[in-house]
Amino acid sequence: MTTSEFISTHKTDDVHRLALSKPPAGVDLHYALQQIEGWQLACSKLPTWAATDDIKYPPRIALEQCSSEATAQYKTRLLGDAAPPPTPPLLGRGAFCNAFADLTGGLGVDFMALAPCFGVATYVDRQTILVDAARHNASQLLGGATMERLNFVCATAEDYLREMEPVDVLYLDPARRDATGRKVALIADCSPDVALLHDLLMQRSRRCIIKLSPMLDITAALSVLPAAVEVHVVSVDGECKEVIVVLDREHHDIVIHCAMISKGGGREVALFSFTPAEEAVSSPLLADGIDEYVYEPDAALLKAGAFRSVALRYGLLKLATDTHLYTSSALLPEFPGRCWRVVGHCGFGKRELRSMLAGVRSAEIGVRGFPGSVASLRRQLHLSDGPDAHLIATTLADGSHRLLRVELVQKSSAALCV
Repeated sequence: MTTSEFISTHKTDDVHRLALSKPPAGVDLHYALQQIEGWQLACSKLPTWAATDDIKYPPRIALEQCSSEATAQYKTRLLGDAAPPPTPPLLGRGAFCNAFADLTGGLGVDFMALAPCFGVATYVDRQTILVDAARHNASQLLGGATMERLNFVCATAEDYLREMEPVDVLYLDPARRDATGRKVALIADCSPDVALLHDLLMQRSRRCIIKLSPMLDITAALSVLPAAVEVHVVSVDGECKEVIVVLDREHHDIVIHCAMISKGGGREVALFSFTPAEEAVSSPLLADGIDEYVYEPDAALLKAGAFRSVALRYGLLKLATDTHLYTSSALLPEFPGRCWRVVGHCGFGKRELRSMLAGVRSAEIGVRGFPGSVASLRRQLHLSDGPDAHLIATTLADGSHRLLRVELVQKSSAALCV
């Protein structure tokens, strides 16, 4: 049996069990396990890659750190033709970009998505194993005609940047792990440090797209990247995945775009855009109580800090200044986040709790603007984790604490496309 045959035969098997088995003669078990594990990870994160024959998967860490196919595809929407309204194009609708370079190529997911948009595209990475894998995978994913326009370079981002010719667009995804493998979020702790390279990046490109940690402090990042003109906070199925900062030679007021990708309905992208100035002057009305519907913004809006502007945009009342829940008497299915129908609500007196939770033995519990933790609340209510009910503990504008019993309102995919 060859190594390729072994991989094909065992691609759905448990990798840890395979590692303990004795391989047939002629099989490179280490390489086979790497390919099987890579394919299994790609099935959910990179479905097109997983469905393509003869993809070479590098060590696991490259797959863990790479963009998902869904977020990589979103980046292509930022370049022009692929961006239907109202997604804001970075270079103007219909613009054809001649030259592009990805200075931190890694597995190459973003490079493979962006490269076809350009006349010439260059992949750069410091690791030979990644460069070789990217070159091979590009031939499988993009085809021979596109390969003629691609370059693959083994170098550090800093070295290549100093010597390269200027391009239309640069892309960087700085490594977010320190020397010990611990995850980091600060720009100064990432490699390369794009704040230190800021001026050189602007000398070598018209625009620079930088993917940063979803844990990033956006305000702090903008303070060290003076050429920033856009921030894209990207979530997938309600989980914040990326913060993308766009630098431009022609500086203008910063716009923050919250992109919410729903994979379940075919990768629809809902967009909520605002400016820091708009958020600063927004003064939403506070609710006197709780109406029939309660809304919780998507993780992208919460990360971006769109706490007040979203209330005004959708005509909602805020439960409290520091409680990022909103309420209305009429259903707003287009709201960018989750919508709950309020079944009941009460204070934390024993009698009213007993009445509202009669027959409830388990519940999914959330806390929003509430001083206690989920664990402490679960102990207080004597409820196990389960599907009997969904509860949200929160604080109202008058400072009182309320427990909401809610049901999720299912939104159609059409409501997600804005």
